[in-house]
Parts: sequence; C-alpha cells; structure tokens
Amino acid sequence: MIYQNNLIYIEIHQSEIPWLKIFTKRKIKEFSEASLEEKTEIFRLLDLIEKEMINYFNPEKINIAQFGNYLPHLHWHIMARFKEDSYFPEHMWGEKQREGDLNLPSLDLFIRKLLKKLKI
Repeated sequence: MIYQNNLIYIEIHQSEIPWLKIFTKRKIKEFSEASLEEKTEIFRLLDLIEKEMINYFNPEKINIAQFGNYLPHLHWHIMARFKEDSYFPEHMWGEKQREGDLNLPSLDLFIRKLLKKLKI
C-alpha cells in the first residue's frame, strides 16, 4: 500500500508497466454500493493518477478498468500502456504478444511525485 485515507487505499500492482490499483476501504462489491463520497474520491484519484502517468511516463495509452471477478472488492486498475509492452494492444490479462522492451523512468520516483500531489 502506498497511500490511504479514510475512504480508499492505493496499491502498486507488480508488472512490467506502471500499474496502480485503487480500493475502497469498505468491503463492497459493486460501484453502485459506494457512497457519493467514495465515488467522488475514486474519480478524483483516477483523474489525478492518469494525468500524472501521462506527464511522467508519456504512454501510448492509459487503461482504466474495474472488474472484481476474482476479487469481489470494489477496486480500479490504472495502467500506463506502451507499444513496446508485452501485451499491447491487447489487455494485460490477454495473450502475450511479444517480449516487452521497455526502458521506463523510475517507478519509485513517480510514486514519490504522486504522493506529493496527494499531499501526504
């Protein structure tokens, strides 16, 4: 976990690409079960993280997903995608297209910059 407040927490998903996940602290299964305050916080963070990923990593595309089929706890995935990643243009759960050839800036530095934006 890299960040939390009274409504949500953020984790890093270990991957070849920059990939964060936002979870609600309450164990709810569907977005419709979230309070307006939780929904507002989720969208605030999705917007902030997407903008920061674009500015820092200069990806081909940002993917944002919310499934929860295996983990029925409301959470969102935010992924910076690159033509050189192993799965592009397929989704990260799909069939591997190639061996990834990425030379990305430091994820640790990105997280430090993001945390400053989150005003920790």
